[in-house]
Amino acid sequence: MNSRDTARSGQAEGDRTAPAAGCRHILIVTDAWYPQVNGVVRTLDTVGRELRAAGHRVDYVTPQDYRTLPCPTYPEIRLSWNHWRDVGRRIRALDPDCIHIATEGPLGLAARVHCGRRGIPFTTSFHTRFPEYIQIRFRVPLSWTYGFIRWFHGGARSVMVATDSIQRDLEGWRIGNIRRWTRGVDIVLFRPQPKNFLDLPRPVLLYVGRVAVEKNIGAFLRIAHAGSKLVVGGGPQLESLRRTWPDVTFVGPKHGEELSRHYAASDVFVFPSLTDTFGNVILEALACGVPVAACPAPGPVDILTGTGVGVLDEDLDKAVAGALTIPGERCREHALTYSWARSAGQFLDNLAPVKQPA
Repeated sequence: MNSRDTARSGQAEGDRTAPAAGCRHILIVTDAWYPQVNGVVRTLDTVGRELRAAGHRVDYVTPQDYRTLPCPTYPEIRLSWNHWRDVGRRIRALDPDCIHIATEGPLGLAARVHCGRRGIPFTTSFHTRFPEYIQIRFRVPLSWTYGFIRWFHGGARSVMVATDSIQRDLEGWRIGNIRRWTRGVDIVLFRPQPKNFLDLPRPVLLYVGRVAVEKNIGAFLRIAHAGSKLVVGGGPQLESLRRTWPDVTFVGPKHGEELSRHYAASDVFVFPSLTDTFGNVILEALACGVPVAACPAPGPVDILTGTGVGVLDEDLDKAVAGALTIPGERCREHALTYSWARSAGQFLDNLAPVKQPA
């Protein structure tokens, strides 16, 4: 890490928020948790660690606490099922200062009902556009699922979202009380490294994420640009796509230093998703000095517009060609403006104390 990176990292450390009166003990209820590895899990875990380092107590209610069943059409995701009354008991036993409901799954629903019935203030966040996912998989009208989303988030003191685009989308569905909660990136783990880690024909086009239909991964696989296509990640389509696309390199899920090396050794990161609310993987690629080619959708539009570190185009071949001309140093510079300490501070500011000060 160079001197400028060190200075920025030190600044982020100094930005940590001290324990606030009325919000020292925070409870986060989430259906997305380990062993899942995705942007939601990384965000909730990292922000929790930032808050603990600043002196807060952070507890979680997660599927690890309960029996689970595989999610239909997506067995890698486990859904809790013997939790309904216990979630309320856990909330009462922990007696937190603030309650944040992060997901709209079974655990989040139980917490939402418990708090709603008892008039307990809570906050929520919108991480996943699952109405669009359900429409893609089951053809359920968006008006039905967004009706549920409007009810779920309607009682929250604040609904936290990562970008302007998602805020506008939710407001279009008549969901209010929206507050900003940005994201960060680990600039020590994700950093420029030698390109010779990958022995593939250049340029190397990289996709990192779930291998699933809702990620629009087919648009990445159909790119005709010369070079190699590399897919890092697992999901329900992994084996079938391996058989269908033998010229694409599928390496499965990667984590930590190994994931960072795959990013850094690639030449352009491709983000084809049309349904993500942010895209933490975009920041990870940029931190490794890799430019981004993406569809003009929420998340990429908010991160990349006007920055000169990526190209947005519905034609991903054109986006890739443009992104390959962008210097890696510029990408790294932009990633350094994102801080997990700032993200944790925004999260803390958005919370609603359960007990109002006397």
